[in-house]
Amino acid sequence: MSTFNRVVMLIAALLLICVPVFLLLVGLGVLSANQINAATGYRNALGALEGFSASSFSDIGSRILLAIVGILVALVSLLLLLRELTFGRSVTRKALIDETPGRETAITAQAVRRLAEGAATEAGAASPKCYLTSKNRRYEVSCDIQIPETQDFAELASHTRHNIRRVLEEQRVPIKDVEITVQGTASQE
Repeated sequence: MSTFNRVVMLIAALLLICVPVFLLLVGLGVLSANQINAATGYRNALGALEGFSASSFSDIGSRILLAIVGILVALVSLLLLLRELTFGRSVTRKALIDETPGRETAITAQAVRRLAEGAATEAGAASPKCYLTSKNRRYEVSCDIQIPETQDFAELASHTRHNIRRVLEEQRVPIKDVEITVQGTASQE
């Protein structure tokens, strides 16, 4: 998604959150019309907003419908906002493998994650869960694994780390670091 599209989505999400909150504050009387008029000069619009309240809807059906629409708008706006804001490390959705003009090749983050999980399983780890972040177009791979009780934790974790790095480098995926965390032992079934 381009930067322009992300900015537009972020502005739309913020408007969908801020406008209902503003209307709620005016409707509850927290902000008076005179205060708003002094700051903006829109007395006519504020007069219409000041008369808007939940009590103007007399029947219960319209109140329920208004509440459902309000909740849906709030959920959509929060979804849009949280989709555009990434907390912690920056997450990339795809990485360029080859940037040669005419031979551009990209790989998605999900494909890299599956490749890393497959390499961890191949090394002998059980139930691998890999997470990817990117820095300067290079992946940092964090993989949580479980180890069979009969295996040496340090040895298998080291072997898993080297195997993930080898497999991803063979596929020309730009790797910065691979981190393995042992979550416990896998149950023998």
